[in-house]
Amino acid sequence: MTKLLSEFGVGESGKILSVAGAGAIRRRLFDMGVTPGAEVVLRKKAPLGDPIEITIRGYELTLRKAEAACVQMQSAEDKEAK
Repeated sequence: MTKLLSEFGVGESGKILSVAGAGAIRRRLFDMGVTPGAEVVLRKKAPLGDPIEITIRGYELTLRKAEAACVQMQSAEDKEAK
């Protein structure tokens, strides 16, 4: 099952399938290393869900919920079930 990064729960991990969004937002995500194929772990979520902190490519990155909603993920749980 695929879902958006913004829908992940704390501690959940997965692989980036695609990155959507308008030009500037997409470019910014790519510049930060949010690219297809990268493994992501959701570390923290603010009390109201915005922002979120992820671990990607060995470093911590904080994203707004709107940015995370542009990232299509495959949950690690899906890979284990297959």
